[in-house]
Amino acid sequence: MASPPLIGLPRIYAGKGNKCVPPTNDFLLGTWHVTHSSLPLWKDKRNVNITYELLPIDSSGVIKLNDIVRYQSIGSEKIKSVHGVDTPTPGDPGAWDWRGKGWLMIASSHWECLGFGHADDDDSDNQWIVTFFAKTHFTPAGIDIYSRNKEGLPQTTVDAILQALQELSVREISALANSIFQIPHD
Repeated sequence: MASPPLIGLPRIYAGKGNKCVPPTNDFLLGTWHVTHSSLPLWKDKRNVNITYELLPIDSSGVIKLNDIVRYQSIGSEKIKSVHGVDTPTPGDPGAWDWRGKGWLMIASSHWECLGFGHADDDDSDNQWIVTFFAKTHFTPAGIDIYSRNKEGLPQTTVDAILQALQELSVREISALANSIFQIPHD
């Protein structure tokens, strides 16, 4: 990586450092492969990916995202999915409030972009995003690393992202960075 990745803090730690300048919606749209995570819910999963699509602008002028997560359990061929809608968090660019669809309508979460960029290989299409998920009733707080490529990012890029997370010098973020594991993709 030519220069260290720019990683910011989630809003709850805004007093301790800078927040990420968020990517554009165009950068965010499409399919991302979750290649690394600290979230325990992904420990026994593989082929985790998230697809973001723009929804029509609602009556109040808010642009929302359709959010579809697909994954397989380790040892299973069945593809499972979770469908929700992301609404921009008012006054917090780069942050989103997720609400499940269907029977998951009772579930909600908050997530934020901590950083984004391009991998340090020659593949300019291999973009990355680092996301922070706030604690919910069902999951602890966590960090995910997304890649456009299911093969993931070069290890040098992953290492630089993890180092940048550590350099934020926030104990809770460092602990999450230390617990990040790789998610298998085949």
